[in-house]
Amino acid sequence: MKILITGAQGQLGQDVVAICSQAGFEVVGCSRADLDITDEAQCLQVVTGHRPDCIIHCAAYTAVDAAESDIDGAFLVNAIGTRNVAMAAEQVGAKLVYISTDYVFNGESGKPYLEYDLVDPQTVYGKSKYAGEQMTRDFCTRWFIVRTSWVFGLHGGNFVKTMLRLGQDKPLLQVVNDQKGSPTYTVDLARFLVNLITTEKYGIYHASNSGSCTWYEFTEMIFTEAKKELGLSIAATLQPCSTEQFPRPAKRPSNSVMEHLAIRVNGLEDLPHWKDGLRRFMLEMKQQPDLYL
Repeated sequence: MKILITGAQGQLGQDVVAICSQAGFEVVGCSRADLDITDEAQCLQVVTGHRPDCIIHCAAYTAVDAAESDIDGAFLVNAIGTRNVAMAAEQVGAKLVYISTDYVFNGESGKPYLEYDLVDPQTVYGKSKYAGEQMTRDFCTRWFIVRTSWVFGLHGGNFVKTMLRLGQDKPLLQVVNDQKGSPTYTVDLARFLVNLITTEKYGIYHASNSGSCTWYEFTEMIFTEAKKELGLSIAATLQPCSTEQFPRPAKRPSNSVMEHLAIRVNGLEDLPHWKDGLRRFMLEMKQQPDLYL
């Protein structure tokens, strides 16, 4: 199977390229320099030139706060860019995997979100990503929409790396304890995608590491594993705080936990627990200390 990956230099994209290659697929990794998804003509040219069997669409506008004041930019990439990719995929008969987000929900539910719950995005980012879901469904026949959350990996910046840096530098660290979600290790998500694209089980999937926690609880575990696996000296005293104490341009969901109903009913293998993912992430970081020091 020949796989074309957009956003191949991104945090998720780099691991998707690696895992797909390890699985024996022929991989075409396209960075922004190789493929500007907002350019319809270039999109069609690149995709028809390679004629992949599947496109894993990792390229996205992910700056949640910046999107609030850059509405055109967010929709240009996440909606129009996805339309261009979907139309090109349909042109060559390729399967399309669109990576979406928990931000398509309003975050106010008292229980985990099902794939078939009504969406109600509260931010420009969430609205633009949902627009991408609509473009995927409207312009491509063979599609998978994969919603994920709280992503962390070796490549690029993320919450885990930020906490490791602050934990070594700050005497006191306040972390929000009233937002709940499921951290997701990019390697585990990439492995799920590899399994998914070999099937014809199209539809919407929720794919995060299993289990849930607050950002504060996540940070507690980050520090525990950093001391154990990396031997780091964490100077910071960790203190829980509320969302109201840290106002941001974009509203953060109180509940980002998603039920993995589609994974179960389609007989697919679920992702491991987030604590297991975090532990393996730390072991990977141990091999590359320059990534966190």
